[in-house]
Amino acid sequence: MTASIDSTAIRTLSDLPSPRGLPLLGNALQFDLPRLHLVLEEWAKEFGSMFTIGLAHKRIFVCSDADLLQTALRERPDRYRRFSPIESVLGEMKANGVFSVEGESWRPQRRLVMQALASKHFGTFFPILRDITERLHKKWENSAQAGQVVDMTEELVRFTVDVTTALAFGEDPNTIEESGNVIQQHLAEIFPMIMKRINAPLPLWRYFKLPSDRKFERSLHAVHHHVESLIDRTRKRMREQPSDNPRNLLEAMLAAANEPDSDITDEVIVANVMTLLLAGEDTTAHSLSWAVYFISQDKGLQSKLHTASTDAFRSSRLCSTFEDVKKLDLFEFVTQETSRFKPVVPLIYLEPIMDVVLGGVSLPAGTPLFFMLRPSMLDSRRFGRPDEFLPERWSSGHLEVQPHDSKTYAQFGAGPRVCPGRHLAGVEMRLVLSMLSRNFSVELATSPASIKEISSFTMMPNTMPVRLESLH
Repeated sequence: MTASIDSTAIRTLSDLPSPRGLPLLGNALQFDLPRLHLVLEEWAKEFGSMFTIGLAHKRIFVCSDADLLQTALRERPDRYRRFSPIESVLGEMKANGVFSVEGESWRPQRRLVMQALASKHFGTFFPILRDITERLHKKWENSAQAGQVVDMTEELVRFTVDVTTALAFGEDPNTIEESGNVIQQHLAEIFPMIMKRINAPLPLWRYFKLPSDRKFERSLHAVHHHVESLIDRTRKRMREQPSDNPRNLLEAMLAAANEPDSDITDEVIVANVMTLLLAGEDTTAHSLSWAVYFISQDKGLQSKLHTASTDAFRSSRLCSTFEDVKKLDLFEFVTQETSRFKPVVPLIYLEPIMDVVLGGVSLPAGTPLFFMLRPSMLDSRRFGRPDEFLPERWSSGHLEVQPHDSKTYAQFGAGPRVCPGRHLAGVEMRLVLSMLSRNFSVELATSPASIKEISSFTMMPNTMPVRLESLH
């Protein structure tokens, strides 16, 4: 099927500008994967909002136009899908869960995960979130008293691992207090290899294994063993402690699998547990790390956030009731403004499942589409005073900083396949940043220029050392 088009002004991929490449390899040697988003952003400055790159035999459409991205996201899954290597690479890992699966297999998984992560459940989840936030507060208080430098990225990953595992699987690994968590170390090995394989010109690992491939597969085997043990323990708990209502996402999936004519198989359950372990760790933790990067360099913002958290919590050290979470809008505005400058999802990979025309360019089915998010978010035509860090611009009542093109913000996607965990991520970020601001002043323990962006599935800082000073 071909999209209906106006043929008077249609360009083809060959009509678009492209950086110079090599015969056969195209631009493959210029693909510095840890800096891929930065490489593409530099080319966008030279070639404009639409250009192509060559990757061996593939011609890739690269775009920084937020309107075209919104069109593609909202026309999923009927006309667009994720870049197909994502599904094939995660399929090899037996991790094709709700994030990556396509076609009709996506709908029952989506329904199940959306129901389990619906915001209406957060009141029930809140005591667990509060307890893990309190654990992090105590760890930081001890670090502040000892004058220790805190590796903020590592600490925040531990927080998100604990939250994800406790809420989704009913077990608390307590990685905040227990150092050397083996599964967390294995997950850290998996992320860079996913990025490498998705962007590989050829799937060479299927024919011969490099040492890095063997190391990756050992980590993957360890994580799969952990997941299978987790499922076995949950099944045993459900038999020994039956409940009319599932107590977490894994119980909900196992209960659904037991229903007559269920589409939820053990393979689907394993894939979605893997998806939650992978997706629940990086995105939120790295968003928080980049927020700390901006907060630590702005004493005026720290003072404003301290006042906001003190007003919300009164004498408490952290958010103690779920109702108080609703008072913390300013902290979510900080994370949104952070993502405008430091998007942890700097690239969205899609492809059309039929011949389409997008932005006046004819795109054959299967054409890889790489969408860059940051250029539009720093465009003065879309955001007023774009070079200034202004969290208040995200307040619905704030009209001074115009224009404000909120649809340009696509960190959680858009359309039918918007991220089901976005509400939970928002609550986590409110809790951590308000706790930090209520109890500590924070400053970077290194030069801001030494903190580099690294693409490793999500975009993370290479380091984020900070010094905390207790305000009590």
